[in-house]
Amino acid sequence: MKILLVHNYYKLSGGEDEVFRREKHLLVDAGHEVGVYVRDNNEINDQTTVQKISLAARTTWAWDSHRDLASLLHREKPDIAHFHNTFPLVSPSAYYACASAGVPVVQTLHNPRLICPAATLSRNGKPCEDCAQSAFLWPAVRHACYQDSRAKSALVGSMLVAHRLAGTWNAKVDRYIASTKFYRRKFADAGIRPERIALKPHFVETDPGVRDRPGNYALFIGRLSGEKGISTLLKAWDDLKHVPLRIRGEGPLAECVQQAANAEGSPVNVVPRLSGEDLLQLIRGARFLVWPSEGFYETFGLVAIEAFACGVPVIASRLGAMAEIVTDGFTGVHFCPADPADLAGKVEWAWSHPEELERMGRIARLEFERKYTREKNLSLLEEIYHEVLNERSLVRQRPLRSAVYSRTNAAQ
Repeated sequence: MKILLVHNYYKLSGGEDEVFRREKHLLVDAGHEVGVYVRDNNEINDQTTVQKISLAARTTWAWDSHRDLASLLHREKPDIAHFHNTFPLVSPSAYYACASAGVPVVQTLHNPRLICPAATLSRNGKPCEDCAQSAFLWPAVRHACYQDSRAKSALVGSMLVAHRLAGTWNAKVDRYIASTKFYRRKFADAGIRPERIALKPHFVETDPGVRDRPGNYALFIGRLSGEKGISTLLKAWDDLKHVPLRIRGEGPLAECVQQAANAEGSPVNVVPRLSGEDLLQLIRGARFLVWPSEGFYETFGLVAIEAFACGVPVIASRLGAMAEIVTDGFTGVHFCPADPADLAGKVEWAWSHPEELERMGRIARLEFERKYTREKNLSLLEEIYHEVLNERSLVRQRPLRSAVYSRTNAAQ
């Protein structure tokens, strides 16, 4: 199969970029002919004043990306185009380029941007779905949800409304991919045709192997910020001096975390940046992972399924996709989000019941093998592609090769 992958990188690399990279290698390794069209938000730094001013209009319709993709599609004639992020430099105009070329479109829903201009479904530290039920997304403008700016929120909101009114989301995208049932319901409730939303979780790129002995510390890995539950985590550990806690991450609350670690008698230890293998070794050494996010709905949890792969259970907030990925009493334990006392109680129970934790770790490993391996993900992804191609009657036989195309040669 000949597949074109399309992605807009953020200035700061994150989970969406990692999933894009993993799926690209997954498809290439499976023998598919894979091309890529990418934009990078760091391009904005080098743009002229006129280009920066025009960015507002190009967020709704990026004529340069449309032109480049039209040329690339005409030349390479892929069977299918799979989009990851389009905001803001690719824009939904890319879907129209595919429609003109007769190429079906698959779009992975990495975040709730289509139903929330801030792409978080949160406001003031609490989950918020006001815009998901608003025809013109005024709540986001009123509350300056995107980058604390009413003007920028209006810009993103106008893009979403324009394409909602044009019917872009349902007419120009053949299939969406949601990584959890929770988010599939959210998008369906907001107006995306449910039969167009496939379910496919993300995956662990390399099986790290299950640990061979119980861990001896609790572990947090993630961004050190309020919505990730860092304050709740540190408050919980005020009453858990006997439970070692290792924290790996960076973010605006890094100084607070370091102060907690420096306090006399503190069980908190800050772990420096690690390579991929060293990070997996850190996970294998944990008795359990703590996933305390609050105030927003996580779209997925790559570190949680990496813990599953190592046979490490997870203590997670009972919120959104976290409550779906971690099954209370089986692959981990739930606690009330933003409740340090409840978190401390669940950690205390877990620490004092090592046999139960080992049982959960074994179940977590089975869950990884059932849902989150490369092989399972490839099967699901190919099934989605074939369903779309069969619907569009565009199945073509092609010799299998590997190729990579970037924006620099897209219009050549």
